[in-house]
Amino acid sequence: MKTVQKITLIIVSIGLFTSCQSKTDVNQILSNSDTKKAIMDTIANNSDMSKDMMQAMMNSSKGKMMMTNHENMMKMMKDNPDMMKGMMTEMMEVSKTDTTMMSEMCKSMMDNPKMIDMMKDKKMQSHKMTGMDKNMDMSK
Repeated sequence: MKTVQKITLIIVSIGLFTSCQSKTDVNQILSNSDTKKAIMDTIANNSDMSKDMMQAMMNSSKGKMMMTNHENMMKMMKDNPDMMKGMMTEMMEVSKTDTTMMSEMCKSMMDNPKMIDMMKDKKMQSHKMTGMDKNMDMSK
């Protein structure tokens, strides 16, 4: 989903740049990593732009293929819990040596209220099973 939002940001930003300048080279704009990141972040953080990007992706053969592949992969993981567990285990192993990946995973989980609630529930269940729920502090 974030990838789609980033791509939407790029497209919208390119449109803005082209309307303000004559004969702008899109590749030149996107070659600057700071500019490219700013474009992607803008689209990612704007729901209207994100929706536009999703629509653009669905109208593009490559974008539609990518989104279809993503949907199929999510369905496969849902249908095959062992495969999902294996992929998660592999991601955890990679993140042990990749601090950027670990940081992004933690940030993503902490920004997701459902994930926070699930972790609190699991912690509560764990403490109840060990008889330690009397002194549990959920703020840790």
